Amino acid sequence: MEIKALIIDDEPLAQNVIKQYAKKLPSLKIEGTCNDAICAHQALQEKEIDLIFLDINMPKLSGISFLRTLKDAPLVIFTTAYSEYALEGFELDAIDYLKKPFSFDRFCKSIFKAEELLQLKQEAASSHHIEKKDNNNFLFIKSNKKTIKVNYADIQYIEGLGDYIRIHLTDQKIVTNLSMKKIIELLPEKQFYRTHKSFIISLSKIDLVEGNMVVINKTKLPIGNSYRQEFLNYINTFLAE
Repeated sequence: MEIKALIIDDEPLAQNVIKQYAKKLPSLKIEGTCNDAICAHQALQEKEIDLIFLDINMPKLSGISFLRTLKDAPLVIFTTAYSEYALEGFELDAIDYLKKPFSFDRFCKSIFKAEELLQLKQEAASSHHIEKKDNNNFLFIKSNKKTIKVNYADIQYIEGLGDYIRIHLTDQKIVTNLSMKKIIELLPEKQFYRTHKSFIISLSKIDLVEGNMVVINKTKLPIGNSYRQEFLNYINTFLAE
């Protein structure tokens, strides 16, 4: 699979490092470089881009502010010398966060993650869902040319992937082209709760809630700022007196 990428970074040295690393990966094609967000916006209008390497500290408009302006952003890998932005990058659905200077091995890990996500999206491109029937404890999902029965009890959490979702079950993962808004409408509201713009969790699968994280089967999932208070208020209704 070919990944078409755009570098958005005002440091020539950082641009060159990514270009040199990319030459070692046949699947990664650098479509261009931009020194600022204005150039990047125009490039995204003109070219089909799968992935952007986005520096956070740039002139005129920061990488984080720029990403907030995009409606349908490509996959994003943040590249920066400042680790304090990692959590905010995660909140914006960046698939990875490379702290400068980063090694080729660490770079490869990010690219492999991008390849996996793009492959899942490609496989789910023609899939769609079948709505639930009233009083059932399951629904059918179409994924990769198969129709799969999904029991609500088997769902641990659901992850948003842009125009797609990945349903994490106890024994497998399913990707389908369904929005987070639609899937939450299909699920029983007393069993599932949206804790983040990119995550819906099964309440029965929660192991613990700590700070801004929910832990399900050793996986830490974020609680978004805009969802936090309502979610905690709901959780508190289950507290033993």
